[in-house]
Amino acid sequence: MALIEWREEYSTGISGVDFEHQELIALVNSVYEMLGDSSSKTNIINCLGDIYGSISSHFALEERWMEQNDYDDYKAHREDHERLLDDIGDITDDVETSHELNEEQLRERLSNWFLNHFKTHDARLHQFETSKKHT
Repeated sequence: MALIEWREEYSTGISGVDFEHQELIALVNSVYEMLGDSSSKTNIINCLGDIYGSISSHFALEERWMEQNDYDDYKAHREDHERLLDDIGDITDDVETSHELNEEQLRERLSNWFLNHFKTHDARLHQFETSKKHT
């Protein structure tokens, strides 16, 4: 079972963004699977690094789209991206420095990290894109 399942409600209506969201979910799920497989801490840290790299590039794509489309909540959305990058960095640092990995806490942090942004900022982005198509 996956930590996060793709749902249509996560869709922004922007094909490139949605494709990358699905890839990010797959990366988050791969960390979750590693926990279940008792993978090494090094492998988990490497996967978290992959998430950081992917999310950085994804945020650049999303922000470029927002600028090109005069997105009205660009500043707040971009600030949340910065917070999310800090958060995934903190999660990675915590795993690196932990003497004993708290798997349940890591699962919860990863799930919350991803889903809270989807349910707020990306949901609003979807509403904006939908309203643009109907005007």
